[in-house]
Amino acid sequence: MFSNRKKFKKNSNKPITELTTYDTTKDLFTTLSASSDFLNYQETNSGIGYWVSFYRSLIDTQELHKSVLSVLPTLQTINLEEIKKNIPIENMLITSTPKEIKERMMKGDISIRLDTNLEECLLIGIPSQQGRQVDKPELEFGIISPQEAFVEDIDINLNLVRKRLPIPELRVTELTVGSLSKTKVAVLSIEGIVDQSNLNTVIQRINDINFDEILDGSHLAQMLYDNSNTLFPLFLNTERPDRISSALAEGKVVMIIDRSSAALIAPTILLEYFSTMEDYDMPWIPASAFRLIRLFAVTFSIFATPIYVAVLTYHYELIPKDLLETIVASRNLIPFQPLIEALFLEISIELLREAAARLPTKVGQTLGIVGGIVIGQAAVVAGLTSNILLIIVALSALSSFVTPIYKMGNTIRLLRFPFLIGAQVWGLLGISISAIFLLTHLIKLTSMGQPYLAPIYPFQLKDWRDSVIRLPFDLFKSRPKHLRTQNTERQPKKEKSPIKKNDFND
Repeated sequence: MFSNRKKFKKNSNKPITELTTYDTTKDLFTTLSASSDFLNYQETNSGIGYWVSFYRSLIDTQELHKSVLSVLPTLQTINLEEIKKNIPIENMLITSTPKEIKERMMKGDISIRLDTNLEECLLIGIPSQQGRQVDKPELEFGIISPQEAFVEDIDINLNLVRKRLPIPELRVTELTVGSLSKTKVAVLSIEGIVDQSNLNTVIQRINDINFDEILDGSHLAQMLYDNSNTLFPLFLNTERPDRISSALAEGKVVMIIDRSSAALIAPTILLEYFSTMEDYDMPWIPASAFRLIRLFAVTFSIFATPIYVAVLTYHYELIPKDLLETIVASRNLIPFQPLIEALFLEISIELLREAAARLPTKVGQTLGIVGGIVIGQAAVVAGLTSNILLIIVALSALSSFVTPIYKMGNTIRLLRFPFLIGAQVWGLLGISISAIFLLTHLIKLTSMGQPYLAPIYPFQLKDWRDSVIRLPFDLFKSRPKHLRTQNTERQPKKEKSPIKKNDFND
């Protein structure tokens, strides 16, 4: 199951978890004081000097003045226990362990030390709460679905999930990864539903990570993949709390990463990347129709341009006579082969996409619209490409935008190029060979050990009710079979009411 997984070698000389160790608290504060944003405030009360030390960039300075600095001068006796009793803050600890002092101060604690014993500290937690407020989804925007999206604060994200699943069985296991970034990762599951082996595998793989910096969920996902040499995303990134709640209810494992606005769902299957939460907010018939449109759009985006190249290079006989005359007339003055013509337009589209994505929103929108029209029209007039191919490439680019998950959209964009090469070399046979290689790769792929192509392969008829199409909720009687959940029933039996029919007549 782990044969394709990337292995992370441990450093045999020195553990990567600690860059520097400190024997005494004095050594620790000497190192901390070397930073310009670390402040030491010294004062005296009742003849005893005390030090207040903190990182200015990590603490809430208003709370510091209100609850700490205003209280210290009023105390009759100065000792750490007395200070702890009189400061109206819950998160406080007295310790002389340098490692614990360092970890808490790096998270927004202030330290109070007395001149009589500089090795012992009173740590008071007043971290600064900076960050975005909950806003609308940007990448997975919906019209009739809830308008809440994750932010970069792990506690806010957990709150958004717990509001939707207010049950004590929702378990959160908190881990820390990255020797430099100290990134918190919350692993979520529902006890009694999740397959324990899936949960244990996720936790084990996270604990096995030996890297210095994990800044985003995408970094973490790449280190947990079963196979890192693939174009396809094996964990589903989502910014929607409702999608996370739905995945947990199905029996999946979720990872919420601190300082990341997207959570990870595992294991996942290929067809999940073409569904949206709005599919469940509308009747099943239009929901199924829209899902089929997305799948058709993805197929068209991958195969349309390669088929054009293959037909014009090797298979003219497949084109109807009337249409053939139009195509020949449109390519009469074009000096390039169909492959060069197609690559020119495809690369131009990709350049416009990248430029529009990196520019400010208003400028990017203008560039995408004006650039596409100007370059396309100029290329046709200059005889560099035919107007028919321009239409096909534009429709292919438009079809790739239909994919709801951004990372899968990137995969679809890149898949066209190997098919183009195959079409140029062997025509439709080359496209068929490329498709066979792609299908073989998908069959071999797994997400946390579970088949990526389920329920198509291995074939599971019951799971088709929410795959290519979405059937009515009445038929959702069990959870997906490939997840091997402990509790498979999604429609628990109702208890019979003690009220009898004749009671209403009375």
